Formats: sequence, structure tokens, C-alpha cells
Amino acid sequence: MQDRITLLKKDYRLLEGEYDKVVSIEMIEAVGRSFLPSYVDKCNSLVKPGGRVAIQAITISDQRFDSYSKGVDFIQKYIFPGGFLPSVTYLLGQTTKHSRLVLEDLHDIGLDYAKTLREWLHRFNLAEHELTELGFDDRFKRMWRYYLCYCEGGFLARSISTVHLTFRKSY
Repeated sequence: MQDRITLLKKDYRLLEGEYDKVVSIEMIEAVGRSFLPSYVDKCNSLVKPGGRVAIQAITISDQRFDSYSKGVDFIQKYIFPGGFLPSVTYLLGQTTKHSRLVLEDLHDIGLDYAKTLREWLHRFNLAEHELTELGFDDRFKRMWRYYLCYCEGGFLARSISTVHLTFRKSY
């Protein structure tokens, strides 16, 4: 596979060229609402006509999107300042408006992601001694436990989810 894949660890805004496929994994949340149009445009410009773009994104439910967009939640304040969760509807609207990318497939893995968060919390707790040795204090550890539980609850309640979206660039 290594001879068929090019992994680029670079700011998406600096990428150039045209590719058969582009994959973005949980990057979109860090882009922020105001930069989402330019992110979508960049994905569009990086893929050849007929090529595919796969995006894995954490999303917020359509029903919660408007109220979420007007405030700052725990994660935006303490974990990912400037972060933003789009709703699927908002993301698809931005994609339609700012690109020639056409949705081919959408797969929701939110409940699986809740299990992942539970496992991360378990491993985090097992590593408590190592975290202390690395200099992380009790406040930090409590905040991360809260964050992992907060997210797991959000996924289980279906107020947030993780989706795989596959787009094809039209000719």
C-alpha cells in the first residue's frame, strides 16, 4: 500500500496539486465555522474531476446546531479553543455552495465512537501513575476524565456523532 498512498502532514491551506483521492480525518472540527468555506474549496481544488474526497467529522445534531453555534461549550473553552462542530445539514450546504463535490455516501459511526471514548477513559485511568510522573496534576486529569465522559454521553444521547462522508467531484 505504501507505494500507492502519499501521506501529507501539512497545513491544509498550503497543499497544492491534484489527487485521485483526498482523506480528511477529524480535521474539520479544528477549521472553525468561518474557515469552513475555504476548507471545502481547498478539498475541491485538491481532487481531480471524478476523484473522491472522504471526510470523517464529528458533528452536532441539526436540532442543536443553532443554539450550539451561538455559544461556547466546555470543549470550546477548555479543550479545543476555536473548534466548531458542524451539523451534517450545515456541512452539506457548505459543500454544495463552495465546491463541485457531490455526496455519494454517508455512514454514521457515533455509537461506535462512544465505545471508543469509554476505552480511552479506561486506558487513561490505567495510565494515571505515568501521567503524574509526566507532571500532569489532578486538575488536568479530572478535566480529561470529564471531557471523555462528556463526549461519550453526547454520542450515546445522539446529540453529537461521527460521520464518514464520501464525495465525488463532478466533471
